[in-house]
Amino acid sequence: MKKFLKYLLYTALAVAFAFALFLGWTTLVEYRPDADETLENSTRLQNPISKDTFNLMSWNIGYAGLGAEMDFFYDSGSRVRSSRKMVRKHVDNIKQFLKQNDSIDFWFIQEIDIDSKRSWSINELKEVSTLLNNNYNVAFAKNYDVPFVPVPFTNPMGHAKSGIFSASKYGFTEAKRYAYPLIAPWPQRLFLLHRCFILLRIPLKTGRDLVVINTHNTAYIYDSTLRMKELHILRKKMTDEYAKGNYVVAGGDWNQNPPGFKPSGNFNGQRFVAAKLQLASGFFPNNWTIAYDNKAPSNRQNYKPFVKGENGTTVIDFFVLSPNIELLTVKNIDLNFSDSDHNPVFAKIKLSDVK
Repeated sequence: MKKFLKYLLYTALAVAFAFALFLGWTTLVEYRPDADETLENSTRLQNPISKDTFNLMSWNIGYAGLGAEMDFFYDSGSRVRSSRKMVRKHVDNIKQFLKQNDSIDFWFIQEIDIDSKRSWSINELKEVSTLLNNNYNVAFAKNYDVPFVPVPFTNPMGHAKSGIFSASKYGFTEAKRYAYPLIAPWPQRLFLLHRCFILLRIPLKTGRDLVVINTHNTAYIYDSTLRMKELHILRKKMTDEYAKGNYVVAGGDWNQNPPGFKPSGNFNGQRFVAAKLQLASGFFPNNWTIAYDNKAPSNRQNYKPFVKGENGTTVIDFFVLSPNIELLTVKNIDLNFSDSDHNPVFAKIKLSDVK
């Protein structure tokens, strides 16, 4: 009995030592971005533009690993990743959708992988960048870079490298990554996203700028005060730019419903479930526009594979426009979550007083 207890003790000490080494190594190599960073980008500089109407599309592509066939363990499901065949199919379908929508002036894409076990190490960023290279100027900001995610313990997520991606048909004079605050203390933060937004600055002939922001806000909340800090950082940047006379649009996955959100009609046959979070009414000044579609969903619950009318769905993807921008239309393109747990969101906007 004493030998058995001694064996258990040594085993426990060895496991604890190995885990301590793992935490030390992960801390040593932790991704630590600056508060703001100039991004490497592929841009063809051009003269300031006089165009006043633009088409926008935002899509969280779910790293091509959260198609309709998937449930996900983080969302009360059981699976960690889809098959290689299905991820490859989703990547190809996403690229086809981008190719077919060549009238889009600005793409706001979230959760695009570079090298992750969850997407079978397919370099989605390279494939999408290559596809758009002839017609767009692009910028990428990393927000997830973890050498090994140890959960779930029976089938770990493993390595993950991912981020957000912006594409513009027009040259920009600035492409920057702005960091959001970390949403968890050590050691949890070692395995979570380091969230951020991308800012692109497009010069106009009027001497003002069109400021285009791609954001992916917090989903898994550890401290609600940190979530609000995140939103305040974004709002301050937007209102500061507007105060300079610039046009400002922010779009992406906000991970919360728009203020006072309620679905319209039968929600395109989908089952509505409110998000756990909602953007507070009045968070943005009253003369700013929260541009969202309430007739179809932009996001689904992942506790089981998607079945229309069964999975809960909601709207957490939308745009926010400064007062000098008119919203012409906004529409959630209901793809029944075939290739991602999000649907794309389209908007057409018009800048006021641009000549």
